[in-house]
Amino acid sequence: MAITIHQAKDAKLASIKLAALSSETKNNALKEIIKLLRAKSHEIFFANKNDIELSEKSKLGLPLIKRLKFDETKLNEVLEGIESLINLPDPVGETLAATELDKGLELYKVSCPIGVIGVIFESRPDALVQISALCLKSGNSVILKGGSEAFNTNRILTSIIAEACEKVGIPKGWIQLLETRSDVTEMLKMDKYIDLIIPRGSYEFVRYIMDNSNIAVLGHADGVCHVYIDKNAEVNMAVKVAVDSKVQYVSVCNAAETFLVHENIASNFLPVLKKNLEKFNVEIRGCVKTLKIIKVKAAIEKDWGAEYLDYIVSIKIVKNTDEAIDYINTYGSRHTDSIITSNKATAHYFMDLVDSANVFWNCSTRFSDGFRYGLGAEVGISTNKIHARGPVGLDGLLIYKWKLIGNGNIVADYSSGKSKFIHKKLNKIYSK
Repeated sequence: MAITIHQAKDAKLASIKLAALSSETKNNALKEIIKLLRAKSHEIFFANKNDIELSEKSKLGLPLIKRLKFDETKLNEVLEGIESLINLPDPVGETLAATELDKGLELYKVSCPIGVIGVIFESRPDALVQISALCLKSGNSVILKGGSEAFNTNRILTSIIAEACEKVGIPKGWIQLLETRSDVTEMLKMDKYIDLIIPRGSYEFVRYIMDNSNIAVLGHADGVCHVYIDKNAEVNMAVKVAVDSKVQYVSVCNAAETFLVHENIASNFLPVLKKNLEKFNVEIRGCVKTLKIIKVKAAIEKDWGAEYLDYIVSIKIVKNTDEAIDYINTYGSRHTDSIITSNKATAHYFMDLVDSANVFWNCSTRFSDGFRYGLGAEVGISTNKIHARGPVGLDGLLIYKWKLIGNGNIVADYSSGKSKFIHKKLNKIYSK
């Protein structure tokens, strides 16, 4: 417990200094991280190899082992993400609004870091790099808790990032790594030091975090994503998008878990879909109507709303778009849902009524991603309806403060009627 409190205090102190750093200093740190990750890539790969071997011995599932892998491809992806972050403008210190309350009394709404972000994630060590880089660029300290299966990889990655940042003058202690389950329990009590927790894991895990901490929680509990094939869909396009949504990377939260198919197109669409999914050995579980068209395993009640994270998909035939929307809003997780149709009115109707953070038309659910959105990677996906929603990039790691600049102004003058507010909007940027 003492170690965790020490880490949290260090992160809090560092966050105050980090918030005031120049864009140049933060970008130089990101460049140094890229340089050092490349220079020590063999050490990273060796640590990751050990983690994978231990996970295989402990019978960790294949999807999770796939997420655990950190190889040359993963390294290049995270480095590309950091490069994109460097090229993004600094989000800190942006003037969001300016108001002249009275002559010589100007109010500015200015973006600023949240402070200390606690992030709990599983399996993917590449997420550690992405999260750290985003927090650094947005001026936040970060306390990381990765899965025990990535113990060695997470440790060396954190060490490299910390070393790179110290070289260019980033406050020591801004990045902290927790390594035990008991650390998480203590972390949840530290509302004095930690400003926001972002959990990435199972529904039960995220629910536990929300129920056992006074710290604000941002994230999503699970990723039950849908692709709805409308009666006006073009079959080849629908198959291509549905297959990509399911198999491009099955073990992530934006992979499709259920296909909803309009009854008027089902007999033409399903046989072609089945043939293409079988190329990837996808197990199909269908509703009663589906079973009458293609030979697949019968779906049961728990398949509706299931997050498989595996080569399994459920299919349900619906009467119309309203039924598809009702189904998604009932069984979905408010994450990402897509409609395939050539009917513009139907598409916009679907996108307006589906209550999800990401709603798509004629494209794969896998596009729901911070890097693909141009956010410079992401710290997670939020299905919340306050502060941040969808892929949480730089903007989601910022809050704002009000800065009022006067010249000896006092409230008594306005209470007495001597002075009056004018509340004039200004086209002006706050500057030091």
